[in-house]
Amino acid sequence: MAATASFDPQSVLKLDGYLEPFIPAIARRHERFQKWKDTIDQCEGGYEEFTRGFEKMGFNVKESGEVVYREWAPNVTEAHLIGDFNQWNRMSHPLKKNNFGVWEITLPPEAPGVCAIPHDSKVKISMITQSGARIERIPAWIQRVTQDLTFSPAYEGRFWNPATSERYQFKNPRPPQPRAIRIYEAHVGISTSEHRVGTYKEFTKDTLPRIHALGYNTIQLMAIMEHPYYASFGYQVTSFFAASSRYGTPEELRELVDTAHGMGITVLLDVVHSHACKNVLDGLNAFDGSDHQYFHEGSKGRHELWDSRLFNYGSHEVLRFLLSNLRFYMEEYKFDGFRFDGVTSMMYVHHGMGTGFSGGYPEYFGLGADEEAIVYLMLANDAMHALYPSVITIAEDVSGMPLLCIPVSQGGIGFDYRLSMAIPDMWIKLLKHKTDDEWDMGDIVHTLTDRRYGEKSVAYAESHDQALVGDKTLAFWLMDKEMYTHMSDLTPMTPIIARGLSLHKMIRLLVHSLGGEGYLNFEGNEFGHPEWLDFPREGNNNSFQHARRQWNIVDDQLLRYRYLNNFDAAMNHLEEEHKWLSAPQAYVSLKHGGDKMIAYERSGLLFVFNFHPTKSFTDYRIGVDEAGEYRIILTSDEKKFGGFENISCGGKFTTTPMEWNGRKNWLQIYIPSRTCVVLGK
Repeated sequence: MAATASFDPQSVLKLDGYLEPFIPAIARRHERFQKWKDTIDQCEGGYEEFTRGFEKMGFNVKESGEVVYREWAPNVTEAHLIGDFNQWNRMSHPLKKNNFGVWEITLPPEAPGVCAIPHDSKVKISMITQSGARIERIPAWIQRVTQDLTFSPAYEGRFWNPATSERYQFKNPRPPQPRAIRIYEAHVGISTSEHRVGTYKEFTKDTLPRIHALGYNTIQLMAIMEHPYYASFGYQVTSFFAASSRYGTPEELRELVDTAHGMGITVLLDVVHSHACKNVLDGLNAFDGSDHQYFHEGSKGRHELWDSRLFNYGSHEVLRFLLSNLRFYMEEYKFDGFRFDGVTSMMYVHHGMGTGFSGGYPEYFGLGADEEAIVYLMLANDAMHALYPSVITIAEDVSGMPLLCIPVSQGGIGFDYRLSMAIPDMWIKLLKHKTDDEWDMGDIVHTLTDRRYGEKSVAYAESHDQALVGDKTLAFWLMDKEMYTHMSDLTPMTPIIARGLSLHKMIRLLVHSLGGEGYLNFEGNEFGHPEWLDFPREGNNNSFQHARRQWNIVDDQLLRYRYLNNFDAAMNHLEEEHKWLSAPQAYVSLKHGGDKMIAYERSGLLFVFNFHPTKSFTDYRIGVDEAGEYRIILTSDEKKFGGFENISCGGKFTTTPMEWNGRKNWLQIYIPSRTCVVLGK
């Protein structure tokens, strides 16, 4: 019997002494985690074997051409495999059931090396429930499903088994884990400027080079796991092991990931284990006719707001399914890690609905915490980090759960990063409700620096959430309808456009350099993509007008979008050179409410921001700890960034050895209105 690892409370208290009253709760969840880990070690051969469920469940083909199909369906009394291969005969291919509710059939080869089921042919499982009803489902572990909307919105299962010559062969090794992640959040379907769904092939050929040129070292791919409703943005998953067929084939997705690796880019999957689509015919819901197979039964297994099903994370077979799902994408597609969606919903029995998190610790460790789901997240992180030491996991959590990004061995939940979701909310509130002279520099700095000690955060000014219909991108909040008429260099630089370009650059650099240990940008926002994101649906006459990226506007050398694009690239490349994301948190020496000035040092650089709408300052004194000669290495005021060239790179400033704003030295600079500069030695 495996020995249960003891939990050392001191590892937690060293990080945060205020957690002392909650040590029993932290220890209890760690004990539950360890019990599951012990069970997996004793009964399943550890993480290595347990997470390879996809090599036993679903369809597996042997070299001889023999096909073995297994399905967990404990509630049914009969099961038959049906499909094109047997003319959908409901009696010819019965499955046998074992003591654990797993059904199995072996199909001998038609000829040596030739499967009895043709590649890409349709398949289903036909079952009889305990009540005598016949139900037919798409296999739960299926790796390819397709949809013909002219016939039905329901998916059809496909037996994916291409010839060896047609299988994509990976050419590039995984890149080493990035020192710090600069994430480009992307959606394959919207990555075309045409009024249709984009493809894996197009993304590989057209979008990857753009991301690489911009200096992002990580891509987060959204909406890959198969989902029937395109407008769900990939968050209503039906087939967890099937990469979405609306963009192309599994081999084309493999090529996309491999090509990114060849560019040195890490690729993360946006994984949805927080809930599942409630579809019955092509999903997991009522798979074996019961309400409680993969999910909790009754109201506990339903998310009222999302109208979806909630997993039973306390079930052995559900854990096998979900942990194997993560391993599958790491092994079969060579993804490098995951951004876990809906972590807040998972960690609390109230799912974050109707709850405002004040930061009080009882909110995190009291009756509101869903320990079963938290333990699943601990297992997922522990397993993936044990099997793939370079894996990256990111939590989408708005609650501020302590220890979320601390290793499981130290009492944490085990993520590498959390998303700083308060930051984009702050910018939207400022732009919506306050005039520029009402912006509080102290509040802005507090929101950007308010993160848990020892836990890494990914900062972002806006993500896909802010671009969705009902909201607008930062660029559109800033410039609105003038984007339609005054974004050409042939038109006058109006006050609205000048303000919009300036603040767009300043906000992004401030967030990038002060807000975290990672940075994220949603596809197109780097160049101020106008308007909003809205997928084809009944409410917009199934229009693709807002479900695409208008690359033509950033490529047009007469339009001002290219200035924002240039600045975004310069910012990323400067971070790569000076490594501020992996440096300790910045020392903020100035946040002046009246002057609207912010200044801080990080990674040996001095960052200065003048947010004042009208005032420029000559010989403005800035404190700096390290003495010497500084020069401007980046400024938002350069012409190639749409600036006015009142200041330019290369300007030099020498420190004076006198204390200022708590720093040992100071220097004086000219800082125009709505401009930011970065100085280095």
